[in-house]
Amino acid sequence: MAMEQTGRFATAFRARYPDVTLDIVKITSEGDRHNGPLAQIGGKGAFTRRADEQLLDGRVDATIACAKDLPSPHDRIPGICVGAVLPREDVRDVLVLPASHAPATLAELPPGTRVGTSAPRRAALLAALYPMLVPVPIRGNADTRLAALDADTLGADVMIAALSGLRRLGLADRAAQILDPSVWLPATGAGIVVIEHRSDDHTTQRLLAPLSHTATHTLLDAERAALACLHGSCLTAASAYATLDEAADAITMHAAVLDPAGGTPIRTARTGPGDQPESVGRQAAEQLLAAGATRLLGTQP
Repeated sequence: MAMEQTGRFATAFRARYPDVTLDIVKITSEGDRHNGPLAQIGGKGAFTRRADEQLLDGRVDATIACAKDLPSPHDRIPGICVGAVLPREDVRDVLVLPASHAPATLAELPPGTRVGTSAPRRAALLAALYPMLVPVPIRGNADTRLAALDADTLGADVMIAALSGLRRLGLADRAAQILDPSVWLPATGAGIVVIEHRSDDHTTQRLLAPLSHTATHTLLDAERAALACLHGSCLTAASAYATLDEAADAITMHAAVLDPAGGTPIRTARTGPGDQPESVGRQAAEQLLAAGATRLLGTQP
């Protein structure tokens, strides 16, 4: 999946800069290798740490990642900034069943069914919406998780995945149920691919800037600002999802902090000028904090 999104960026880069050499360097993250909870190896930073090291020491000039896999802004290594983002893909999560399983939705699964996910947000949503199901942690890339699910070696009976990830792999047909994002709240940065560079590398900055999708960059700025204000961690069950009304030049932030025990989430929505995404994101997060979200932040099930 990482190579697919890298390939899309490379195609756009080479089309715009046919005389500039672009070399692809494959870096395997700690998060991809680790089979336990992310908290054991530093949270979401496990997906970017090795790439960040190579970026900061000059071995590479840019890195590419899914925005939802980036550490929270307050935990981000200094000296790195977003140079471009690809157009946002589908933000929705899906239920995936073993290949041999009869069609079913989450509501139709028998009590006690083990649902594979390592995301605190997804586990909290399961606890709130489908308390008869049992979330269990799983690790690995999407394709390896699918293979393990089909082979009955995943440690889960079914699993939750990102629809955009399945589409990148050409496996969207494995989605047994597409979950309504107004109820099953999306991940912060869902469906967004980011290209980062060193903050002081103005040459790479100038090359990347024309390749960025402006509307998606605006959404990402709002969502990351909300996340920064919440000071969440890899244990935080939260969602910050922005939408943009380009005709009205307005951005709306839908934000929530979930209760890992399945209690009522604290939710808000904030609309503001489209040219002030960070401000709108911060205001939404401040509303959550004022409503008592602090008691849920960092809480484990």
